[in-house]
Amino acid sequence: MKKLNNTRNIGIIAHVDAGKTTVTERMLYYTGLIHKMGNVDDGNTTMDKDIQEKNRGITISSAAISTQWKQSESTYNINLIDTPGHIDFIVEVERSLRVLDGVVALFCASSGVEPQTENVWFQAEKYGIPKLGFINKMDRQGANFESVISEIQSRLNTIPLPLQIPMGSEDDFVGVIDLIRNKALIWEDETGDVWNEVEIPVAFQEEAETARYEMLETLAEHDDVFFELYTEAPFVYSEEDVKQAIRNCVLNSQLTPILCGAAYKNKGVQPLLDAIALYLPSPEDQQLIEGIQTKTGEKVALERTSDASFTGLVFKVISDKFMGKLSMVRIYSGSIATGDTILNVRTGEKVRITRILQMQSDKTLQIDVGKAGDIVAVVGLKEAKTGDSLSNMDLPLLLESIQLPVPVIRVAIEPKTQNDEKVFGLVLSKILDEDPSLALEKDVQTGQMILSGMGELHLEVTLEKIRLTHGIEVNQGKPKVAYKELLTQTVTHRQKFVKQNSGSGQFADITFSIGPRTDEGLGLEFVNQIKGGVVPQEFIPSVEKGFRDAMEIGVLKGYPVESMKVVLLDGSTHVQDSHAFDFELAARYGYKEAAVLCEPKLLEPIMLVEIQSIDEYTGVITTDINKRRGIIQSIDDKGSRKTFTAKVPLSRTFGYISDLRTLTSGRASISMKLSHYQLVPDGLAETL
Repeated sequence: MKKLNNTRNIGIIAHVDAGKTTVTERMLYYTGLIHKMGNVDDGNTTMDKDIQEKNRGITISSAAISTQWKQSESTYNINLIDTPGHIDFIVEVERSLRVLDGVVALFCASSGVEPQTENVWFQAEKYGIPKLGFINKMDRQGANFESVISEIQSRLNTIPLPLQIPMGSEDDFVGVIDLIRNKALIWEDETGDVWNEVEIPVAFQEEAETARYEMLETLAEHDDVFFELYTEAPFVYSEEDVKQAIRNCVLNSQLTPILCGAAYKNKGVQPLLDAIALYLPSPEDQQLIEGIQTKTGEKVALERTSDASFTGLVFKVISDKFMGKLSMVRIYSGSIATGDTILNVRTGEKVRITRILQMQSDKTLQIDVGKAGDIVAVVGLKEAKTGDSLSNMDLPLLLESIQLPVPVIRVAIEPKTQNDEKVFGLVLSKILDEDPSLALEKDVQTGQMILSGMGELHLEVTLEKIRLTHGIEVNQGKPKVAYKELLTQTVTHRQKFVKQNSGSGQFADITFSIGPRTDEGLGLEFVNQIKGGVVPQEFIPSVEKGFRDAMEIGVLKGYPVESMKVVLLDGSTHVQDSHAFDFELAARYGYKEAAVLCEPKLLEPIMLVEIQSIDEYTGVITTDINKRRGIIQSIDDKGSRKTFTAKVPLSRTFGYISDLRTLTSGRASISMKLSHYQLVPDGLAETL
């Protein structure tokens, strides 16, 4: 019987090309789940089964798999999620982190802490997830363990705790020194199945002694029990004392243990599996799961045990050609069985579970019961969407949902042939269910379907998926920027809506001020200052809804308004002709007339760009950034390479990757993420 305290729900997070899929592949091999290791370059890894993942050599969609690892006398059940490293697929990381208990953050030994590493690290921080660090690619040219440790401390706002130090680097990397056991671990065979545990070679003894002393001192500073041992004379402790102190500090997110290795060369992965089992939390180690009881509005906390009332969260939806719609669910408390009827709290619908599956990458294993701590796929939740809360019928609990990023790039699409038009809408609906970071709208002026996403690669992969998976060829326009609008002045306006039909008429009268928000918030800030009931209270929500809906289409260029403030000051009604919908229409019409007077401006997305290259190309890179209306933030030396950090308008980054490769003869790499929105210069706004 599976013990809950021996369950580990973990994810692998890092920058693109840090080796996430390779590390995962080695974990599956050493735990015995697979019998032959695949490689990303060969397109035969267990986790990257999508044809585009094989062709592109990157992870696009997070994949879940379950395996087991024996540590000492205990067997640990590890539910593992391999996440993408590219910023365009950030929602895959976000929704995975929402349901995980711990993460392993990978760092490239030569590149150090890269932009996407920072991004996903602080996403994990947002959810309070304990972390381990693994410095991978110690065999790569330019590998520098100490430099990466320093960057982790300075850039990630954490205290790294090295549990190992490497023996050599680059071509001379042969193994690691275990600072807890004071032994050297050397991998000699090609598969990495066998390693030798030997005394620390003389050449590394002084370095190991210093690192071990620093590890023990850091533990004493952060764990009270270990501090008492540390301050006693003589200082006597056991290996278990050290491991317990490390686990305490990890669960409290005080320290980040760091290990190292070279996964591609099959070195260092087994100690990482040991560390996952020993130090990362089980579901029982987490705090109570909290939700809002929809019947009473009260906050309810449940223990994360199988005996509690059932609660779960849908964090991903998959369309399977054979089984239909699969809903990936993290079960926080209670249990579910095939045939049970549960509640989708968002829709209020009762749904019957027809099958429960355990995901093994692209394969499934049918199980009868899912219990607290499990990550399962459920068949039967037809209307489920990412972020939906599931619960027992007698205790409907609304859990914290999943925060989704705002799309920043858009493209017009249509099927190439008329024969595909009927099914095109159904296919798009499935795609949007699977990937909630996409948005689809119809251009009111041209009638075109507009698909919005997180970047060029995101849209490219989506359209290719429509072609490969669903057999529909798609025409597409040029990528366009998802601009926003902002009101810069406040005006007061009166709007009367009067319409006389053959029967009863329509009447609404409102006076309001409209303009920019004075705080840093986004969306609509609506303030009701109606006095004396001149507008009945039941009509006020309709006024707010009218303004909220109207601001989706700006009066300048038709882009959504990022934020605005509306204060409802006065109004009047007609005894017979006033209805709630009349006031919603009055708000819509009033917005269109008044917003034009608020001096609306255009906002554009600004990307934080990081480029790594050699010194030789400093001039051409800085010149190119300036041509793109970019502002250089810093130029830092990192070993033999230079790192350029700049902020560049998204509109000037289309094709940036290929342009940069041409300028630097392929000697540069680039990564981008959304930084913020800012006003478009007046002269340029007129040309858009």
